[in-house]
Order: sequence, then structure tokens, then C-alpha cells
Amino acid sequence: MPNLAKFQSTFNKTRLFKKTQTLGPVLQVSGCCNFTSLSNKNPDSSFSPSSSEQRVTENNVAIFWDLDNKPPKSFPPFDAAIRLKKAAQKFGFVKYMIAYANRHAFSYVPPSVREQRRGRKALNELETMGVIKPVEPYTCRVCGRRFYNNEKLINHFKQIHEREQMKRLNRIESARGKRRVRMVANYAMKMHKYKNAARDILTPKIGYGLADELKRAGFWVREVSDKPQAADVALRNHMVSMMDRRMVECLFLVSDDSDFVEILKEARLRCLKTVVVGDCNDGSLKRTADAAFSWQEIMMGKAKKEAVSVVGKWKDRNVLKRLEWTYDPETEKKLYYNEIESEDSDIDSLSSGEYGSLLETDNDGAWWELESRSDDLKRPPDVEFKSLFMKKQERSQIHAPLRA
Repeated sequence: MPNLAKFQSTFNKTRLFKKTQTLGPVLQVSGCCNFTSLSNKNPDSSFSPSSSEQRVTENNVAIFWDLDNKPPKSFPPFDAAIRLKKAAQKFGFVKYMIAYANRHAFSYVPPSVREQRRGRKALNELETMGVIKPVEPYTCRVCGRRFYNNEKLINHFKQIHEREQMKRLNRIESARGKRRVRMVANYAMKMHKYKNAARDILTPKIGYGLADELKRAGFWVREVSDKPQAADVALRNHMVSMMDRRMVECLFLVSDDSDFVEILKEARLRCLKTVVVGDCNDGSLKRTADAAFSWQEIMMGKAKKEAVSVVGKWKDRNVLKRLEWTYDPETEKKLYYNEIESEDSDIDSLSSGEYGSLLETDNDGAWWELESRSDDLKRPPDVEFKSLFMKKQERSQIHAPLRA
């Protein structure tokens, strides 16, 4: 006796399979409709066709930052990097952000940061003595606990959250394979929360956190040796390699060093646009570059507004260059010689082809005169005189009986 339950289940499965096959195109269309509707709702998203077309037409921009020569002394590093990126985005799609410096640039602390740390230290001492009480309590950004003393908040953060962070890192380092990937995924939110809190509570051990802040802004930071001009040489080599491989169309240099003048000239010879950010108004870099801005213009947002007009001028220049007539002697010679060779080849083909016989028969005069002329040309002058004399005598002999 066959099992009816199994037969019914298999029959239901086949019916479901047939329904999914018939509804397959409908599901695909609905999925496509949902995709397009999402892109239409958010026009700034990367999935929209307009943004992809704009990205194709935009030029690739590379930011090169010489931190030895131009560190962000009077501005926070993260804010300076973000403002710099926004200004460079007006010239095209920022594809590369590179910064080079030696160990001294990363360990250097600006005077403004030193004064801020001294004021914070003095305020902490007054709070511990009970002279000053903060209006609002200090809250821990990891666990949410509140303190009326900044020193207690720092001690709490170091004793609890810093130890927890070290334990997480040790576990991740000891794990291998899939287990390590799972642990990184599980601890990602906690580690990110700890880093954001530690940035405001703990003071960096080296410098004022220049490298970490630039990395957070998206820069590729590289530390070079302490030799003189090591950062300049590394930046120069990186720029030349990118120009050789044609990876960018616009160079955005942050420096006041005149050693980069030759690189900018080479970039202009290769039809690349160059932009310089520095504080030297009459510097050689700004004179050789296509556009130049100061740090104040970058931080105030003035560079973003001026960049639109600069890019418009570049486009107008390119259009005028295409419309201009330029005289190139080499190309003109090639064209002229090609025309002459084509004319000579046409004449040769006419003389050697079907019309050669016609050209030969279309000569003036009778056939005997032509032969006599050719014979006269071949003969020497004395032979010509004798032949003429003999011809006259023959004619006189022929016409003599007629006269009689």
C-alpha cells in the first residue's frame, strides 16, 4: 500500500515549483522596480545612474601633503583634513590622499595645544581641591557613568575600559581563522565606541595624535626616516610614479617648499592641472601652479567657492585650445609631401596605364617628321648639316622635271 502522505507532499512540491517558475519574471521585474525606486528616493546614493555618470566624467584628484613643511599647527588635524578634502572635491573625484612626514613631525606639539593642556591640568587641580565645581557632570561615553571630577573620569576610563580594550585586542591576536573573523565582527562596535571616547578623554602618548587623526579622515600616512629632505624625496617619487601611470588628472599639493617646482612644471607639460595650498603668497610654487589657496581660505570655505570659477576657466581654456589653429611645421611637411607623392603616383599611373598609348600618339606633327627629329637629336651637328644638304638636293632633283 503506497504512502499517501508522501505522495501528497511530493505533489505539493511540484505544484510550488511550477508556480515559482511562472512567477519568476514577475518577481524579477518587481525586484528591479524596488531597486530603481530606492535610487530615485536617494539621488545622492552611489547606485543612482546620474552619480555614476558624473564620476566617469570627473577628473581624478590626488592630494599630496608635506607634513614636514606644512603641518596643521593652528587647526585641529581632523578638521583641516576634512576641509582640505572638501575643497579638492570641487576639482574632481578625490581618489588618493597621501601624507608624508618624519618622526619629529608626528611627535611635535603646537603651542596652542600645549596651552590647552596646561589650562586643562590647572582646572583638574582646582576641581580635585573642591574650589571649582562643574555645572554639568562629566559623562563616560562608553558606559554612561557620570562624574563631577575630570580626574575621576580619567581614572575610571583607564582602570575599566582601557583594560577591557587590551583584553579584546589580545583575544583577537591569539585567535586564528574563522574564529578571529567572528571576534573582530563581535567586538567592532565596542572598539569603535572606545576609540571615539578615548580621543576626548585620554591625551595621546606621542605628539597630539596627528597620524591617527589624519588616518581617521581617510589619509594614507607614511613615516619616513629622519634624514634631511626624506619626506620631499618620497613625495616626489610618489607623484612621478602616479604621473607615469596616468592615475590622476589633477595634483593637489599642500606645501611651501620650492623643491616641488620642477614636479609641477613636469605635470603641466603632461597636461595635468596643479593646485597648491600654502601660506607664501609670492612663492614659486604658487606662481607655477594653475591655482593656489591659503590655509585660511581652505578653513573658511572660500576655496570651495573659488574652485568652481577656476574649473570653469579651465574648461573654457580647453575649448579655445581645440578651436585654435596651430602651425606645426613637421605635420605640414608630412601632409605636403604626401600630396606631392600622391600626384606623382597619379601621373605615373596615367603614363604607364591604359592612357599611355594615347598620350604618345597625341603629339604634334606627322610621323616622318617626328622620326627625323628624333634622329636629328641623336646625330651630331655636322651629320645634321650633311643630312639637310642631301635632302635639299633630292627635292631639287624631284621638282626639276616638273618645272621643265
